[in-house]
Amino acid sequence: MDRHSLECLDYFRVRELLAGYAMTALGRGLALHLEPVSAPDLIRRWFEQVRELRRLIEERGAPPLAGVRDVRESIQRCAPPLRVTVEEVAQIGDTLAATHVLTRWLADLPESYDELCRLASRIGDFGVVAERISRVIDERGQVRDDASQKLLKIRRRIDIARSEIVAAVSRLLQQPETRRLLTYANYTFHNDRLVLPLRMECRGRLQGIIHRSSDSGATIFVEPSQAVELNNEISNLRAAETEEINRLLWDLAHEIYLNAEPIVSTLDAIAIFDLIAAKTRFAKAFTAKLPEILDEPRLNVRGARHPVLVSIAIQESEEGRLPKPIVPIDFRLGEDFDQLIITGPNTGGKTVTLKTIGLLSMLAQTGIPVPVAEGSAFGIFKRVLIDIGDEQNMQQSLSTFSAHLTRQLDMLNKACPSSLILIDELGAGTDPDEGAAIGRTLLEELLRLGSRCVVTTHLGALKSFPLREDRAENACVEFDLETLKPTYHLVIGQPGHSNAIDIAKRLGMPKRLVVAAHGNLSRRAKALREALKQTSSAKRDAEDARKQAD
Repeated sequence: MDRHSLECLDYFRVRELLAGYAMTALGRGLALHLEPVSAPDLIRRWFEQVRELRRLIEERGAPPLAGVRDVRESIQRCAPPLRVTVEEVAQIGDTLAATHVLTRWLADLPESYDELCRLASRIGDFGVVAERISRVIDERGQVRDDASQKLLKIRRRIDIARSEIVAAVSRLLQQPETRRLLTYANYTFHNDRLVLPLRMECRGRLQGIIHRSSDSGATIFVEPSQAVELNNEISNLRAAETEEINRLLWDLAHEIYLNAEPIVSTLDAIAIFDLIAAKTRFAKAFTAKLPEILDEPRLNVRGARHPVLVSIAIQESEEGRLPKPIVPIDFRLGEDFDQLIITGPNTGGKTVTLKTIGLLSMLAQTGIPVPVAEGSAFGIFKRVLIDIGDEQNMQQSLSTFSAHLTRQLDMLNKACPSSLILIDELGAGTDPDEGAAIGRTLLEELLRLGSRCVVTTHLGALKSFPLREDRAENACVEFDLETLKPTYHLVIGQPGHSNAIDIAKRLGMPKRLVVAAHGNLSRRAKALREALKQTSSAKRDAEDARKQAD
């Protein structure tokens, strides 16, 4: 899919919203790399996975994913030569223990859970390996004293030697002649060796080994002779301890390495499972549905809401604020018409409608639940191309009109019968008559190419295009003349109006000036308005009949 178009549609922003509902880094990473596909059977399988997990959660509660981490890189470091740390092995152990819990949750699935059974078969149970790791490394990520008999003996001897050193130095500190030599009457440690803080001017008056001096130079740190032998013993014991820990760590790493391939495959499957779980939580939070997926490139969608607007409403509600109401829209494309031309005032919500149509199509083709009403159906588009917003190319010194026309011509070159073309404010940025002429030409070419197309425009001349093209249709976003605000309801079969004169009247323009403004409308504009009025009335009746039939 065209990355520029996905960016314009807020696709990546919604992808991040979905990732926020994942419970693991595995699932989040997978969610952040989703892309739309054009394989209807695959999308249907994705939606079936969500349906099955939703049913299973109702039976068994939330899936246990706590403790699962993305330890795939750490597992690779278990291969010789040993590069893995104790902390990393501990995390691998925690993750394998968590996968063991998940396998128990997924055990004995009925055959009706076909998709989940297939996925569960890819999740291995490594509870034995996790138990072996837990016998060596505790819940704090430290090697246990009793991980081996040898390690236990070494650490007990270290404790004894440490106690003997402390006792010997404590006796030394009790001597007044010693205390007078010290900056403060206590011991500290340097590189795991016990030392005393001797005043610089008393240097040589305490037998021992000088290790360092303070930053000010007023104190030197001396290892008293009474502690040297025991400190040496502890150093040797520490070396033996490290050697034994490395041996234990090598044994664990080797066992992990022998199981590396099935463990990584299990983590890959858990990433998919967590993504499915994230979709179920996303669907619940956004009141999103799993729509019907059609093979052909057409749309029949009811009650559509823009996910970003829904997320804002959710946040406002969580913060205790009254969320702004979101007006759902109904739209269709590719059934009785292939082009939808949305007209009306610039602030009438046309752009949001355009982006909603494109975004929800792409979410559906990604297998993400969409905020629509039941009964909605999405077809498959192999390409979605959009031209929206003010994206002047300053480096090439292109005007707004030139920049958009360049993009639109590129879209024509890529358009095909299975593409969805979205153009915001077609024909804008230049002389209205010339802009409308170019707009009509582009629409004619897109019809010839067989593409599905939704465009917005405020150019009245483009409203007449559907009057002579059977595969094109007008639409508008309703405008409330009482409040002078758009209602955001999409009305198919009826062109929009700028309502400039009516708005001027509501804002207090004198009646004689309103009459003069009507008189200044061109004969052509009046004729077009009358023709559209008659056609819109007939189409409105047909649209009402269609809704009643549905």
